[in-house]
Amino acid sequence: MATTVEWPVRLYLFEEDGTTKARVVLRTGTTTLTGHGTARCSPEDPDVPEIGDEIAAGRAMKDLAGQLQRVADLDLEGVGAGPPRREHRAAYGWADAMA
Repeated sequence: MATTVEWPVRLYLFEEDGTTKARVVLRTGTTTLTGHGTARCSPEDPDVPEIGDEIAAGRAMKDLAGQLQRVADLDLEGVGAGPPRREHRAAYGWADAMA
């Protein structure tokens, strides 16, 4: 049986003195995640607020996407289907014992 679920996402943009900040909030019904992003206008560039909005919003959504992926990975681990663990490699160079 097919199901449809809607997760509301709200994006807030704040601009002040050449800096745009974005906050994006996702509510899944069981979890609320918040992503953040910032964009600054370089003093030598023309001030185009729409570009700052796009950059800050994109960074906030990217932050949110990373958080959502980490939550999904943890949920997969919780049911025994987690992604394979990466091996920790030894650092290059002389080991402390050899130095």
